[in-house]
Amino acid sequence: MANLNVKIHNLEFRNPVTVASGTFGFGEEMSEFFDLNRLGGIFVKGLTVKNREGNDYPRMAETPSGMLNSVGLQNKGIDYFIEKIYPNIKHLDTHIIANVNGGTIEEYVEVTEKLNDLEKVTAIELNISCPNVKQGGMSFGISCPSAIAVTDAVRKAYKKTLIVKLSPNVTDIAEMAQAVEGAGADSVSLINTLLGMAINAETRKPVLSTVTGGLSGPAIKPVALRMVWKVYKAVKIPIFGIGGIMNATDAIEFILAGSTAIQVGTANFIDPLVSLKIIDGIEEYLHRHNIATVAELVGALEV
Repeated sequence: MANLNVKIHNLEFRNPVTVASGTFGFGEEMSEFFDLNRLGGIFVKGLTVKNREGNDYPRMAETPSGMLNSVGLQNKGIDYFIEKIYPNIKHLDTHIIANVNGGTIEEYVEVTEKLNDLEKVTAIELNISCPNVKQGGMSFGISCPSAIAVTDAVRKAYKKTLIVKLSPNVTDIAEMAQAVEGAGADSVSLINTLLGMAINAETRKPVLSTVTGGLSGPAIKPVALRMVWKVYKAVKIPIFGIGGIMNATDAIEFILAGSTAIQVGTANFIDPLVSLKIIDGIEEYLHRHNIATVAELVGALEV
């Protein structure tokens, strides 16, 4: 049997397949479909200091080869997560990774500090790149000084593995990755959604209530692959590759480009079992090519 284990910082993952924040709820919603312990990890829905209702409807729209969303980080706040949700998922034998958001550095730190003592939350994903909120997120993720400031503050507040999620809506994502690496990030995840919009020609109005939203799905895969490859050459910390991964071949392409692990996002809305199919597909690929470990494929692109 091929070895699918990968290592992110000091964490051992049973396989490189994880599910992206915002596409899998908090895990418990998907437990009726399959054994969640088969996953390498679960990036839970984004968390903020206080309850957020999110943006007005409509806030999701299908596009050619993808989808737009402007959900706006709807969640009931970090305290609700700790009291009501965490007790229901802490039994899982896989990595639970919290996605942390904030409108100010102080809010990021407040959410982070409350996660420190949750034993089964083994890492956080610092979301400095979300394009769906009017404050925070994008403003931190589009310049190196602001990205450094929030990463440094959270690094000082957090004891465990720190993953920083990068925005593709920047001039040079490799420069941004180097900046957060220097500020203490143990890993980076990329890419978050690309900014896009959809228009209803009959009504002459935007499809989304917020006009613009985040584009995800197969449409962004070529951009995501290029950015992962560029960042892999620029930093020493491991990468979670994200962006239009629909099957095992897509996942392997991201690994070859430099991803130690991958996140499955939009595909979860189409097929709840897709992550298991990707795990099996990666293993079959390793057998077919007589490769002993998936780690041998990381960055193995021949150019």
